[in-house]
Amino acid sequence: QVQLVESGGGLVQAGGSLRLSCAASGRTSRINAMGWYRQAPGNERELVAVINSGGRTNYADSVKGRFTISRDNAGNTVVLEMNSLKSEDTAVYYCKAQVGVVVGILADYWGQGTQVTVSS
Repeated sequence: QVQLVESGGGLVQAGGSLRLSCAASGRTSRINAMGWYRQAPGNERELVAVINSGGRTNYADSVKGRFTISRDNAGNTVVLEMNSLKSEDTAVYYCKAQVGVVVGILADYWGQGTQVTVSS
């Protein structure tokens, strides 16, 4: 199993920046991709950004050019740098790790979530 612990959320004014971090522990050698998702009240959880074990990244259109996802060399920590924040970025942000369970089978592990609030 893999455990994920997020940190770095908080309250920021529009136009400001925040840095989210997610540390993985447990069977981290089996982690494939890691990413950030968010869920605003009344909305479904949506992808924000993801990075795979090869360093390839993918971003939601709404955050392209403002957010940057990165991963440490060990692959156990993923960071989301958020700049030029907007009120619509307000949500609970969740870290997710995609883990190889057995050959051909992947499982998703989630963090507990961290609140990001952007005031206008």
